Amino acid sequence: MTPNETKVKASAKIHTVYKTADGTRVPSVSTILGELAKPALIEWAWKLGIQGINYRDFRDSLADVGTLTHRLILDHLRKEATESTSFSPDIVTLAESCFASYLAWEKANKIEPVMLETPLISELYRYGGTSDFLGYVNGHLTLLDFKTGKAIYPDHFIQLAGYSAIINERRPELGNIERYTVLNIPRGEGESFDTKSKASLVPEWGIFQAALKIYTLKKELSK
Repeated sequence: MTPNETKVKASAKIHTVYKTADGTRVPSVSTILGELAKPALIEWAWKLGIQGINYRDFRDSLADVGTLTHRLILDHLRKEATESTSFSPDIVTLAESCFASYLAWEKANKIEPVMLETPLISELYRYGGTSDFLGYVNGHLTLLDFKTGKAIYPDHFIQLAGYSAIINERRPELGNIERYTVLNIPRGEGESFDTKSKASLVPEWGIFQAALKIYTLKKELSK
């Protein structure tokens, strides 16, 4: 294995494997959401292409920034040190800038984590997911997702709806989630800090269930 291959493997995000109690492997929330069309991504890739930019390379670099930013935030909330030597200096610089933006937001809010990046599996709906943060934000039990990107999109709340159903099923003792919040953290020019919250995700849950049904039927077709 070359040094470059070793570096790539070291920085690659490990995908959680979700299995139900009977040992059946089930899809993740992210995999299910892959059934939804994302026209904004197509336009984004086209714009990069006409600028002579390889969108795959650019996408992978941005993904690394997002991965390290998540690590910095979650390790901070756990009061743990973050290992970042597997990332390039440019990625580290951008991620640390994102982290500074998060800290500014945290300073203005009262944050009390209850559950951080905890994998859970729904035996009822047969899928798994790992939400970023469940805890109290300014006294309200909040399901919070950290995003690094240009904006907050509707599918971000559809993702939270998928996580919410698992939490309600597996951790009912935590009580009713009062707020669903997406925190968008800018990585550079052309992006801005934003936060949006909802008190209910009824239509988003309906869309998530439809995407899960499509995924399940496609799996049946492939047998």
